[in-house]
Amino acid sequence: MSNRWWEIVIFCDPVLEESVFWRLEKFGCSGTATQIKENCPLIKAYIPEIAVRLLDLAALSLWLNQDAILMEASSPQIQWHLIDEEDWASSWKQYWQPTKIGDRFLVYPAWLEMPTEEERLILRLDPGTAFGTGSHPTTQLCLESLEMRLYENAEAQTIADIGCGSGILSIGSVLLGAKKVYGVDTDPLAVKASRSNCQLNQIDRQRLVITQGSIEELMEESGHQAFDGVICNILAETVIDLFPLFDLCTHEDSWAILSGILLDQAQAIADIVEGQGWTVAALWKRKDWCCFNVRRSEHVGKRVRPT
Repeated sequence: MSNRWWEIVIFCDPVLEESVFWRLEKFGCSGTATQIKENCPLIKAYIPEIAVRLLDLAALSLWLNQDAILMEASSPQIQWHLIDEEDWASSWKQYWQPTKIGDRFLVYPAWLEMPTEEERLILRLDPGTAFGTGSHPTTQLCLESLEMRLYENAEAQTIADIGCGSGILSIGSVLLGAKKVYGVDTDPLAVKASRSNCQLNQIDRQRLVITQGSIEELMEESGHQAFDGVICNILAETVIDLFPLFDLCTHEDSWAILSGILLDQAQAIADIVEGQGWTVAALWKRKDWCCFNVRRSEHVGKRVRPT
């Protein structure tokens, strides 16, 4: 018998679109898709039946309505129902098309026929139940940041991708020429999706290692080495919790890309970054989301890491 999924359908005022996405991601939804209906977004999101109860869905509805009140917008229309796994797979994929990101990437759905001629780096993807299709502003900002960071000397850089999701940022780093990438995620379904997408893009296993876990498992898998770069596209609360550990797996010249952050959360992220002795090199914004490009401050000396 196939697994079943909750399909959550939200029709909302355009001003609420980004806050709805944020709520759905925090709720644990996967495979989010959007279409425009009567000049307003119709958002569909999916979560396994076993992951939530009806009371959880009712709480989500309450949060979405509270967000609308705070933003002085009309209440969104919210519905949910159960669908089979096969229906989930076909329901959201029909809305996802090849996406050009930055100057170099073309994120390409795995089920479409490959183009015969294309100058961009083709990043093939079947996200499965994991976050990261390239359609969300935070993912796009991270890929564009990677283009900048890996424009030169990419072949000498080893990178950690914390919360790798579908593996899109890990794979993007390898395609840009990174020496080696270690990806970790606490969700076993995300780990499975990342490994599958590595094979889809014919990535050498020696260049991209995917492990279930967080920073502790990342350090163990890499032999406690210092990373040249760290990518963390999760949620602001998780970034705040994890960032104090970044000094344990980086060196004095390391950089980091932090996203999954709403604009009104930017100050809290800046405070934790600067409080740890790092420097905000750039802050990129798109819609209601932002992406921090940070680096270890020049005056910070090399620190002792556990062995």
